[in-house]
Parts: sequence; C-alpha cells; structure tokens
Amino acid sequence: MQKINELQLAKELIRFPSVTPVDAGVMGHLEKKLKSLGFKTKILTFSEKNTKPVKNLYARLGNKSPNLCFAGHLDVVPPGNIKDWTINPFKPALKKGHLIGRGANDMKSSIAAFVSAVSKFISNNKFNGSISLLITGDEEGIAVNGTKKVVDYLRKKKEKINFCIVGEPTNPNKLGEMIKIGRRGSMNGKLTIHGIQGHVAYPHRAKNPVTSLIKILNEFKDIKFDKGTKDFQPSNLEITKMNINNNADNVIPAAASATFNIRFNNKHSSSSIKNKLNKIIKKIASKNKVKFEINYRVSGEAFLSKPNATTYMIRDVVKKVTKVNPKLSTTGGTSDARFIRKISPCLEFGLVGKTMHKVDEAVSISDLKRLTEIYQKILKNYFN
Repeated sequence: MQKINELQLAKELIRFPSVTPVDAGVMGHLEKKLKSLGFKTKILTFSEKNTKPVKNLYARLGNKSPNLCFAGHLDVVPPGNIKDWTINPFKPALKKGHLIGRGANDMKSSIAAFVSAVSKFISNNKFNGSISLLITGDEEGIAVNGTKKVVDYLRKKKEKINFCIVGEPTNPNKLGEMIKIGRRGSMNGKLTIHGIQGHVAYPHRAKNPVTSLIKILNEFKDIKFDKGTKDFQPSNLEITKMNINNNADNVIPAAASATFNIRFNNKHSSSSIKNKLNKIIKKIASKNKVKFEINYRVSGEAFLSKPNATTYMIRDVVKKVTKVNPKLSTTGGTSDARFIRKISPCLEFGLVGKTMHKVDEAVSISDLKRLTEIYQKILKNYFN
C-alpha cells in the first residue's frame, strides 16, 4: 500500500483554484488519491434555485463499525489582489519553513495531513472498523449545497458515523493550543424601514425612516443578552451595514435599511432572539407610524458537543505530540461542525489559523508534519 506524503498532497490540492463554489477539478483529484488507498467514493453534486452546483465527496474505507470520519472543505476564499502576494496564490511555494498558497491554512493542508495519516496507518495496521471522509466544496460560501446536504444524504442512507474530526484551523497561535467542541450560533438580519419621502424644510409632510431605524438599532445595541456561560462567551449583536440610498442633502429619504449579525450561545435559540428583536421593531415602528420589513437568515444554532472518551483521547494525543495542553473551546465563528453534530459526536482540530484568508496564507511545514502524526496516533488509538 502506497504512503502519501502530506506536503506533496497539500501542494497538489493548492494548485487547483477552487474559489468557492468552483471545484476546478480538486474534488476529483482527491477522489483518485482515496481510491488508490482502497476507499469507496461517491461524488455528491447538489444545487438549489439561484445557486451554482457544488461537488462534495463522501469516501469510506471498510464496512464495519465504528466509523471514524474526517470532515473538511476544499473550497477557498478569493485571493484578493494577486499583486499583494509574493507568489501566485495557486502556485504553492516553500519559503522559510512554510508552505504558501491559498488554502494552505484553511484547509487543504489538514485534509492532506489526514489522508497521509490514513495511508501510513493502514500500511502498518489492520483495523476493525471504518474510516471515512466527508469533504465539501461549499463551506466558505453560502453553505447550502455542501455539508448540510451531505448530512441529509447520509441520514437517508442510514450511514452511521460514530465520531467525526473536523480539520478546521483551530489553534490561534501555536499547534496544540485549542480543540473546538462547540460553536456559538449565527444569525443575520436585514431591517428596512419605509417612511414618506419629502423636503427637509417640510418634515411634517414627510416621515423620516432614518429616525426610526436609529432608535431601533440603539435599542438593539442596548440589549444585554447574557453574561456568557462556563462553555461560551457572551452573546453579541453587531451592526454591519447601513443603507439609505439618498444622494440629495435636502431630501428626507423614503426608506432606510440596516444589516446586523448576532452571535449567540446556547442560552438562546434563533427563534427566541427573533422574538426579542421583533418586539423592539414593532414597538418603535408602531409609535412612529412607519412600516417595516425584517428578514433573517440563520447560519446555525449554538451547539456544544459534550466531551466523551474519544474527545479526551484526542486531547491526550495532541498534548503528547505538541507538549501543549489544549483548551476545549467554543470560540470563533461558525463551521460545518454545526451540521455534522446532528448525526455524530464531533470536535474540531487542525492547524494554526493566523494566516487564514490573508495574503500569503501559509502553514508551517513542521506543524503539517506534526498534525499528520497526531491524526495517525488518533487512528491507532481509536481502533485499538
């Protein structure tokens, strides 16, 4: 059985310009690698109205239980201005002990590390169980045709996953610092207030929507959702955009809108927060006699994966390899773990995330090698 080198595979994956949701051939390349190791694979293409089709991959080696799964994404964010990079972002380069390229950090290299770990593990060990990979091409985008739909597919097929490792770059500064066992929920809202347009000299003939919008947003910002919990930081609401679309200085606009995002812990649900915000909107809109539109988009609910024996085994492996005692954390943004946790216990552990989404995104070659070692030891301990 061939052994796959993690650095070589990482470079190969980075060469595909798979800017979300474009596949650019990267999923097929990974599929070939997995087939060469004996995996049975299935490319799953999903789409919805007004969205582009997205390729996903589910691969499994073995047909027995338990099934240990690794999840990740091969799509990347756009590189931005290529002139700001010291290299072509899709022609990976080695500099000062680092691999540079778009996706090197988030998260093609951790996928390469896991595949390499599997190749080394199965060449030296017989194991009783299954190893699987759930890889999407829609994590950095709107995330409707990716892991969410793969999870639905696996549930319908009654595919059992016993534990899942999501390979996101979880460590803030050095490898081994942090394992994610949950995430806060995320919800976007867009509020539009409709008033009556008019001349600023005759405000009694108009109805200024901006006044009502500001009052609502001020009340939003005054909300003290909670003080946090032992597992989660406090919930917070941030105003991200305001749009009045008025180029004249002497006109009261007809409408004004704002977009906001709420990150909430498990003391709340998206529904309970909607109810709280809607009461404020209705109260002020009614008092000021303006009409409103409010639309919400829920990216995910807050969740906490209760640590189990596998969680603690992984923590011990990370500590042994890195000599760092990892914190079990729920900090950061959302990830595809929010979908996977519906069918399996899971945690997240990968590389150091300092350069993700940045110009000259990079991964330490030493960290990549140690992550491969961590994943290999996890496989050995899990199937022992």
